[in-house]
Amino acid sequence: MNILGVLLIGLIAGALARLLTPGRDPIGLLGTIAVGVGGAFLGWWIGRSIVGGAGVASHPIIWAILGAVLLLLLFRAVASRGRSRYAGRWGRRW
Repeated sequence: MNILGVLLIGLIAGALARLLTPGRDPIGLLGTIAVGVGGAFLGWWIGRSIVGGAGVASHPIIWAILGAVLLLLLFRAVASRGRSRYAGRWGRRW
């Protein structure tokens, strides 16, 4: 049940992170869960570093959403790095 709870929290945090950040994301349901679960771990780590254990334990979904938003923005920055703004749909224009 614990693994299902983590996946459910990851899905909720990932979906809310995708709603809060404008723009298109080329990820599906599994990508959303991965961003949410990874964001939950990132948010937990940031929260424990900033406010300590009590602040993270009282509002874990907020830290998970914050971490998922940061992870999604990082993913977008890395994914868009290889694309050129002059490239068309089928690749580079000559």
